[in-house]
Amino acid sequence: MLDTYITFAELLIWLPFIAGILCFFLKREVPAKTVAIIASLLTLGVSIAGLFYTSHKFTTYNNVNYYWLTYIGNSFNIGLDGTGRILTLLTALAFPLIFIATSKTSYKNAPVFYGLMLLTQTGLMGVFCSVDALLFYFFWELALIPVYFLCSKWGGEKSIQTTFKFFVYTFAGSLLMLIGIIYVYQHTGSRTFEDGTVVAHSFSLNAFYNANLNAAEQNWLFWLFFVAFAVKMPVFPFHTWQPDTYDQSPTSVTMVLSGIMVKMGLFGVIRWLIPVFPLASVHFSHIVMILCITGIIYASCIAMVQDNLKKLVAYSSIAHIGLMCAALFASNEISVQGVMLQMFNHGINIIGLWIVVEMVERQTGIKTISRLGGIANKAPVLTVMLVLIALANIALPLTNAFTGEFLMFSGLYIFNPWYAAFAGIGIILAAVYTLNMIQKIFYGEINAATANVKDISWNEKLVLGIIVCIIFTVGVYPQPLIDLTKQAVDNLVGKLN
Repeated sequence: MLDTYITFAELLIWLPFIAGILCFFLKREVPAKTVAIIASLLTLGVSIAGLFYTSHKFTTYNNVNYYWLTYIGNSFNIGLDGTGRILTLLTALAFPLIFIATSKTSYKNAPVFYGLMLLTQTGLMGVFCSVDALLFYFFWELALIPVYFLCSKWGGEKSIQTTFKFFVYTFAGSLLMLIGIIYVYQHTGSRTFEDGTVVAHSFSLNAFYNANLNAAEQNWLFWLFFVAFAVKMPVFPFHTWQPDTYDQSPTSVTMVLSGIMVKMGLFGVIRWLIPVFPLASVHFSHIVMILCITGIIYASCIAMVQDNLKKLVAYSSIAHIGLMCAALFASNEISVQGVMLQMFNHGINIIGLWIVVEMVERQTGIKTISRLGGIANKAPVLTVMLVLIALANIALPLTNAFTGEFLMFSGLYIFNPWYAAFAGIGIILAAVYTLNMIQKIFYGEINAATANVKDISWNEKLVLGIIVCIIFTVGVYPQPLIDLTKQAVDNLVGKLN
């Protein structure tokens, strides 16, 4: 089908792509930064506008299917459903927040930096919009490439070796997924395009959902896809690339990795893994959940004794993602709905934490917790903002994370009470290391490292204020997000029943 107008899904991809290419041709930092902020705000506007056109009668506003490699059954097929829409909304919201919050940070060769950031947004949007397996893989890799250069060129002193490890992990997982994609493709039925072209197999989402795969084939194909998604999330024991990468990357890039890119793995499980391999997903659910719960406790314990602020937040993220992955494989409506909510909420909360980390590191040049202290005396507004975001991160009632975690634990309890009990240890440990971090960094005596700390500026107040407003708005009234994802939840659960 060749449409004569541009859809919301296309705009979400093309706006950051065109702006990113434009940045490469600019010579100075200020114009590039301005282009990045304007493009990200326009993308956010498109995403918000699309929320008013979610009904089935507006399908042509949200989906497009262009001929691409028709001779192998592949097309440029993108669209927005509940899962894709909530994650594109998160992506569209995160980038302007990141750009505005870090606008005082100067980068060498800034136009290239902002161009690569926008290309990363393009890849992320493409992943969340793709309804064709080969196109999904294309955007999956496209999101990785600019991040590699962002981390290696603008990262810390150990960024080259750290980024190389990150690239090897993710690329190896991607190749396993590509092998699985090709195998499933060979077991799909024929496809007829509107121009009369008939191909033996298809990469379309529906073709993959109806692929002729027996239980034995699903079992080994499941692991090819799961490893790729587990590395991206990451899930224990595929997590070892993450803490060092978060530590060595520029904080703005870490915000993208932690707030959005890890959701690519969860999205892959929701969109591709469970629906394409439902028998294997049920068969291996206990193994996956044990790995996830082990990761929750392990990462939380490491975070409790961590003296590196960036690594503490990184291990915290591993624990939260582990809970979401475990809840997905509980495979009941309550747990899956909780994951849908929590993907959005975790992205907002973790970006808020990283913004505070970036402010502390930028002013003090230190990320060692034991060397900081007394910041509350110098920056009371920043302290209040951090406390509110930290309370959301540990899922205090009336904050956004509470509803999602309540649903996830309810679903886990229905599946297996023992799994819910062990996963619940992570809540206690999260409160311990989060409150301990606040006490050590923001309270106590001022020292030489924190003596010259200043309170946050207007742009930082704006960004953190927006994040706090989202935290309490979604915490008090999460129903719009539930309604947005309800159909996607029903479809996923229906694949397993």
